[in-house]
Amino acid sequence: MAADLTGLACPVPLHKYPTVQMAHGGGGRLSQQLVEDVFLPAFANPALGARHDGARLEFGALRLAFSTDSYVVRPIFFPGGDIGTLAVNGTVNDLAMCGARPRFLSVAFILEEGLDMDVVVRVAASMKAAADAAGVALVTGDTKVVDRGKGDGLYVTTAGVGVIDHDLVVAPMSVREGDVVLLSGDVARHGMAIMAVREGLEFESKIESDCAPVAAPVLAMLEAGVEVHCLRDLTRGGLASAVVEIAQAAGLSIRLEEAAIPVREDVRGACEILGFDPIYVANEGRFIAIVPERDADTALRIMQAHGVSGGATPIGTVATSPKGLVTMRSRIGATRIVDMLSGEQLPRIC
Repeated sequence: MAADLTGLACPVPLHKYPTVQMAHGGGGRLSQQLVEDVFLPAFANPALGARHDGARLEFGALRLAFSTDSYVVRPIFFPGGDIGTLAVNGTVNDLAMCGARPRFLSVAFILEEGLDMDVVVRVAASMKAAADAAGVALVTGDTKVVDRGKGDGLYVTTAGVGVIDHDLVVAPMSVREGDVVLLSGDVARHGMAIMAVREGLEFESKIESDCAPVAAPVLAMLEAGVEVHCLRDLTRGGLASAVVEIAQAAGLSIRLEEAAIPVREDVRGACEILGFDPIYVANEGRFIAIVPERDADTALRIMQAHGVSGGATPIGTVATSPKGLVTMRSRIGATRIVDMLSGEQLPRIC
């Protein structure tokens, strides 16, 4: 899958990225290099430079968050959701990670010629149900049809707008030494739900995606006066990539405790069978909140009071050095560096 980058006014030699390969989806090192070396220089502006899940925009006294994402998951329907619920919840969650109250979404469908219309109807119904559950409205959109064999069924792009009604700057730049990292629940379930279907794996209990909107606990923390410094949903690249991105953007160190990171036993078993590290596997209903130590207990109680984050737990702390480095103490007490993967473990996962 090649990408023509010749039209971008970018100082990076194009031979550095001769082609974009499927294994190098979002959440990997190449994705990060493309953002930093190609897209940030090409589209440079303060909102983009914040390197957050969405842009924070100001219009006089009005503060908005704006985010967009595309979804190419395979299969379209999976245990716990489908491409429609994924598209709504993914953009709603990106807005929530900016500290915003999600309000409106747009949607664009890329349909392959010959796609069964029952699939489109089912996905549209899923999106409507997900939007209602998240308290947002789908207000505009677009549809395009591509030739048979050129679109793999159905792709969806959603964009969203949310309102920021507090004075906090929820972003990596706000993270401080001594902050506590809170994880909203068990990890790796979405990725393993997809892979179990792809590989035909069967377990005693069915692994379902954690796909869900997470705005409710986030807004509850903000309304309670918790000084939330940073939020990040754990999608492509999983927990590890999210934490590394924050540490690098903040210029601080984050120290994780492996024993504190919850992974369901069936999910852990699936990861072992397929050779995946759970902290790099995608999630669609999990996030981390980085808060001052004084607010950690309050934030934890609020998160645990909501079903989507009922398994919330502290998993690490922020330190000043080594700058930009994430380390994790293993269950046996050894310390290892947590880094970005060179590519994405699981392509077509969201």
